[in-house]
Amino acid sequence: EVQLGESGGLSAQSGGSQTLSCTASEWSYDNYCMAYFREFPGKEREGVASISRNGLTSYAESVKGRFFISQDASERTVFLRIDSLSDEDTAMYYCAAREWWLLGSWKGFKNWGQGTQVTVSS
Repeated sequence: EVQLGESGGLSAQSGGSQTLSCTASEWSYDNYCMAYFREFPGKEREGVASISRNGLTSYAESVKGRFFISQDASERTVFLRIDSLSDEDTAMYYCAAREWWLLGSWKGFKNWGQGTQVTVSS
């Protein structure tokens, strides 16, 4: 069972940047998709960014231009950088993984991290 360990998050200043990271304990699949979701209180979890093994990326429309996902495949680590933070980015962020990648698809993720809270203050 793949374990996803998350770090980053906590408090951040409005207008600044924040980088989250997620490391998979192992990955034996030929292909994969790693993604970040966020969850606002009382709302459904929503996908914001994903990346494939060969570096293809996909973003939710609402975050394009401010969220950037990247990876260090050799370390099985994915990074999510959030620029121009605002209080609207305050949410719980979750890392997730699945065995296939499809542009704009946020379904079918089997592995989840524990989540990391991002709180933006002005």
